[in-house]
Amino acid sequence: ELRIAYVPEHFSTPLYFAQAHFGLSSTFIPYPNGTGAMIQALRSKDIDLAIGLTEGWVAGLGTKQNGKGSGYKIVGTYVESPLCWAIVSGANRDEISTLDDLNGASCGISRYGSGSHIMSSVLLNKTSSLKKEFSYVPLENFARLRGGVAKITEVHADFFMWETFTCSRYCSEDYKGEDKIKKIGEISTPWASWLIVVSDDVLADSNKRKEMEEALDKITKGVQYFNSHHDEAVDYISTKLDYSREDAQEWLKTVRFAENVKELSRETITKTIETLRTAGVLERAEDLHKEAVRMCPTLYPRDGH
Repeated sequence: ELRIAYVPEHFSTPLYFAQAHFGLSSTFIPYPNGTGAMIQALRSKDIDLAIGLTEGWVAGLGTKQNGKGSGYKIVGTYVESPLCWAIVSGANRDEISTLDDLNGASCGISRYGSGSHIMSSVLLNKTSSLKKEFSYVPLENFARLRGGVAKITEVHADFFMWETFTCSRYCSEDYKGEDKIKKIGEISTPWASWLIVVSDDVLADSNKRKEMEEALDKITKGVQYFNSHHDEAVDYISTKLDYSREDAQEWLKTVRFAENVKELSRETITKTIETLRTAGVLERAEDLHKEAVRMCPTLYPRDGH
């Protein structure tokens, strides 16, 4: 059975539907620490297929690993809509109320190479009032990030970036926890936000590759079911995951999953490469198209045409 890694947030709902209604029998392994953790798992051969953030996958493929290959390739699109990243600090941090207060600030991240790390570089590049570099504080997961900016843990940070609806509950007036946060800004990715990757070992094995194709077909059916059963999706998200019904309903208005998860836009990859190069996350590539072909060999002709 394929081992599929995913982030146990609202975006995982079509995966649940693929299991519940279409017989997807792969082993699902939650990775609450996000895309950076999944990249490590792919390279250590702990998982076969993973669904995570576009910028994390592209940055991972563009970073040299001790002369070795990347360990995985991009094979499809999961979510076509952009991801809105909330920029948050502790609700008790009176000294931080706007983006201008983040000059030279410490930025909490789940880990180096994660979406939360990469998007902070994009934020720095796109915000003219931010003149000083951030320092980085790896805090592993969303709970520890909240604790870090609220200064209730041993390791502190001034701010962090995370998906906006996941932050919503902890920003609300009704929330009274010590780890309450406040939103001071937001930034959206200019690309499709979630992609699907597979390990090089799966691509090299005809039997495993067939399993991958079948799994992707069932995930597509899960997406189609999601699109026509929003009430069931809201029930699942609000009872099994950490979201209110209201937030789940608002999120549904913003999200657009891929109609066929096996498809991939060349523009998504080239735009991500270009943005990450500009932000200093990726080394300069001579030819964006050749770089895209290298990252997505199953979807592009070998000759680059």
